[in-house]
Amino acid sequence: MSTLLKDIYSHDFYNSFSDVAEKVLPAFNKKEFIKSIFTPDWKNKELKERVKHTAKVLHKFMPADFEQAAGYIQKITHIKLNEKNAGNTFALMFLPDYIENYGINHFSTSIKTMELVTQLISCEFAVRPFFIKHHDKMMRQTLLWSKHKNHHVRRLASEGCRPRLPWGMAVPAITKNPQQVLPVLENLKNDESEYVRRSVANNLNDIAKTHPAIVITVAKKWKGISRETDALIRHSCRTLLKKGDATILNYFGLHNDAKIQLRDFKIINPKIKVGDYLSFSFVVKNGTDKTKAIRLEYAIYFLRQNGAQSKKVFKISERNFKSGETAAINKKQSFKIITTRKYYAGKQKISVIINGHEKAAGDFLLSLS
Repeated sequence: MSTLLKDIYSHDFYNSFSDVAEKVLPAFNKKEFIKSIFTPDWKNKELKERVKHTAKVLHKFMPADFEQAAGYIQKITHIKLNEKNAGNTFALMFLPDYIENYGINHFSTSIKTMELVTQLISCEFAVRPFFIKHHDKMMRQTLLWSKHKNHHVRRLASEGCRPRLPWGMAVPAITKNPQQVLPVLENLKNDESEYVRRSVANNLNDIAKTHPAIVITVAKKWKGISRETDALIRHSCRTLLKKGDATILNYFGLHNDAKIQLRDFKIINPKIKVGDYLSFSFVVKNGTDKTKAIRLEYAIYFLRQNGAQSKKVFKISERNFKSGETAAINKKQSFKIITTRKYYAGKQKISVIINGHEKAAGDFLLSLS
């Protein structure tokens, strides 16, 4: 059995979807639909290409008028939502893609359809072009969605307006002025659904990357509202914590106290090759006479092609240390090949960070073989 995500688009899937389409689409030709899906280049299509291809093929079997087509999409969605064994609906992401591509000039109908479809499969990517073409109307709609009774729709309100939605179309107006999404997040800050609250935290973390002052203000305003909101704030500030932002470190009581000591830092294998693990150890002690919050991190300064180094921070732990408490830390950093990072041979650097401040550092050599 294939483990590739793109292979969720199988003959069985399209056969099952066609059974539903036959129930709602007049004269839907199941055999022709499936034949049109599996083109000669099908095997070479990646996940996103298969999504878009499916939406295009479905469009050929739909009415040209989007208002009519949207009605059929809504009927299909209702059937899938009412299935007792609907299972993973991820493969139905071509339905939001259909709305994105063919409904952009039909705002009201598209909004109504997305509001329903997102309860089956998230429309977070589909809303992005609507923010660009219908920005003011879309912001008003997002605020309404933030008060919707369904938690999937409320999550769409937050996720859809993220300034840096991964794999999503950029919305320059939001990226430039994220202040405008705060009323939406305000409505959702204490949502009963963790699924929604995590989206709010991710939205704020996006904002923190370019407008940290906004997030710091929000953190101070929301502090102590509830245990859940306090957890949301911490997750929102993860980028600021990794950057060692002094205001946020102070907010969480992570002070740079000289009596919080680091000793015996050691790089165990200072010569490694790609595919190996870099091992290091150190000891940390709370030398104060009070319990202290201690956040432990390490940074790898990866060598870049131009000879400069690029810093990447990794969290080890964060907890309270009693007065006099000592902990021995042993860690490994993988240098296995991954798609998101390219390694270059030469001298790299590792440092240990306590409460946002580097306390020890050392060099190691990386070879490609």
